[in-house]
Amino acid sequence: MKNNKWNRIVLKVGSALIAPERKGCSSRYLLHIAKFILQCRDMGTEVILVSSGSVAAGAHLFKNIDKPSLPIKKAMAAAGQNEMMSAWDRFFDFPSAQILLTHGDFQDRERYDSVRETIFALLENGILPVVNENDVVTTDALKVGDNDNLSAMVAAAADADALIICSDIDGLYNKNPHTNDDAVMIKQVSVIDQSIYDMAGGAHSSVGTGGMQTKIEAAEKATSHGLTTYIINGFKENSFEQLILGNNPGTIFAPYAKPMEEDLHWLTHTAKAQGELVVEDGFEYPLEQHSEQLTSSELLEVHGEFSAGDTILVRSDDGKHKVKAEANYSSCLLNFITKHDNAEDEPDFQHHTGPLVSDKNIAVIDH
Repeated sequence: MKNNKWNRIVLKVGSALIAPERKGCSSRYLLHIAKFILQCRDMGTEVILVSSGSVAAGAHLFKNIDKPSLPIKKAMAAAGQNEMMSAWDRFFDFPSAQILLTHGDFQDRERYDSVRETIFALLENGILPVVNENDVVTTDALKVGDNDNLSAMVAAAADADALIICSDIDGLYNKNPHTNDDAVMIKQVSVIDQSIYDMAGGAHSSVGTGGMQTKIEAAEKATSHGLTTYIINGFKENSFEQLILGNNPGTIFAPYAKPMEEDLHWLTHTAKAQGELVVEDGFEYPLEQHSEQLTSSELLEVHGEFSAGDTILVRSDDGKHKVKAEANYSSCLLNFITKHDNAEDEPDFQHHTGPLVSDKNIAVIDH
């Protein structure tokens, strides 16, 4: 490649490219994507493919179902996953491997490290990892929900250089190009702020679940980890030809000049909060400078069930989320302490606890 000297990339392909008519997998759009993967590998770039499409690929096997229930969707995913893997396999003369993940695999650090090790072992042996969310077993508590964000998590876990997200439009526009003729595409984004999120609309495709909003979320996850991120039109062969030439065919998101440290990135963008502490409005932030002051004397309410070591949110009583942090105590103990500290005839328990959250890694959510 002329300019894009990638060692490792993650390529995210959506359902609309895999099974555009929900009648099984189609090679219509996959041929030029497979060609791109082959060219990357020939140039020494390792590729990890995040491929949606199992539900869309399996839908045609279930007759006369206009609005499938959740169990039927899981069955569609189970049936369609084989078809999707077979569709990719027929394009390549090298082996591929299926990796099915849930958010729980990223939430648990031991499983997260295991995912990393598996991906690295596959790449070292010339095997193409094909990643998808495990729709068959995932629950609301465990699901990522879209493969845009999943691809960013995989890219961070795999220490990739770039994330390429395929869309049904050429890139990020200042307004929805499907409904606005005067929409202008943004070629480069240096900082992802609220104005960038405001440009993102809902999902246009009837097949996929990830609209531009989730692609921006994924770009924020990836760029904060130091990855260059692209949103391109996956339906156009020229998009991939331009990437091979080192050009930008869509919107490019610049990586952070100083990426987040691994543990902080995991806490900010991967770990799900298991509960919430509500503290007094007068409590001073940033928390990392005052964590020793956050004791039960500032604690007003405890929401959710969590154990010591779980990720939680801490917010002031005005309703704004402030930070993500690691709980030093369980919700059961904190509920007990809060209840008794607020009772006039009960002993004071607040001096029997230290800081309520760890100051090792704290992610600021709202300023």
